[in-house]
Amino acid sequence: MRTRSKRKKEKQRDESMSRELPSWLSGLLIVGTVVTVVYSELKRPLRETTQDKVKRDVRNAAMSLMTAATISLTEKPLTTLLSKMVLQNRWGLLKLKRLPVGVDLLLSIVLLDYTLYIWHVLTHKVPFLWRFHQVHHVDLDLDASTALRFHALEMALSVPWRAAQVLLFGVSTKGLALWQTLTLMEILFHHSNIRLPYGLERRLCRLIVTPRMHGIHHSIVREETDSNWSTIFSWPDYVHGTLRLNVPQDEITIGVPAYLNPEELTFGKLMKMPFTADRPSWRLVGDGKPEREEPLPLSRTTLAS
Repeated sequence: MRTRSKRKKEKQRDESMSRELPSWLSGLLIVGTVVTVVYSELKRPLRETTQDKVKRDVRNAAMSLMTAATISLTEKPLTTLLSKMVLQNRWGLLKLKRLPVGVDLLLSIVLLDYTLYIWHVLTHKVPFLWRFHQVHHVDLDLDASTALRFHALEMALSVPWRAAQVLLFGVSTKGLALWQTLTLMEILFHHSNIRLPYGLERRLCRLIVTPRMHGIHHSIVREETDSNWSTIFSWPDYVHGTLRLNVPQDEITIGVPAYLNPEELTFGKLMKMPFTADRPSWRLVGDGKPEREEPLPLSRTTLAS
């Protein structure tokens, strides 16, 4: 009887882990995040904008739709299938032992987030990947619309990495769906142009990525862009020594040095950029490399206002 009861519970557990989050719940969380972030950007902006917001938002929205379509057609079918196979065949590190559901989900989020940190570093350090990721960074303003504005082919290139994440760690369908929802909410938040109370953000960035923290990552100064690569949790940057918090937001110029001319950042030119980029990204068009005068008054791990 005990064996039969145990098997029944395990079957129910596996069936639960094989299901995605309820669509109404993930939709409510994402829409709620968008509304909250956009409203907060209007009420308490962190940085002054430099472009026509309507034109820029339309362009970013068009790119976001292409990104979403690419994910739906390439990544989602594969990772959904793999996450179900992982559960059925007990593949991956997290399936070596039947962990409590909460522990399995938490470890899935932490491991996926950490390996996304590694992927993010690669998109900057591998020249071929940077040609595509650069499209995200050349935005001359930074707000929630930037969070979803990627070149569609960058998403396609990330599919093998995502598949490897699922297989290596043994991420269930529910774990994957939960991580994807939390990741989307967090990137909307940390790309946002929200001026949080300084004391709150100083504490918050010890746990998760915040707007001031990620704003430094979008600086035209390469040494600052090469920092703050985390997505949800900030601990990977602490552990790897890539944390940089001490740059004041009003001293940051957003973008990539070689592409500061708005006329070069139309929708069509952005789509062609990975195939036509022919100049060093980190040098200004008139020559020269943007640099920050050192040392700054605060230590690297102390948040500047």
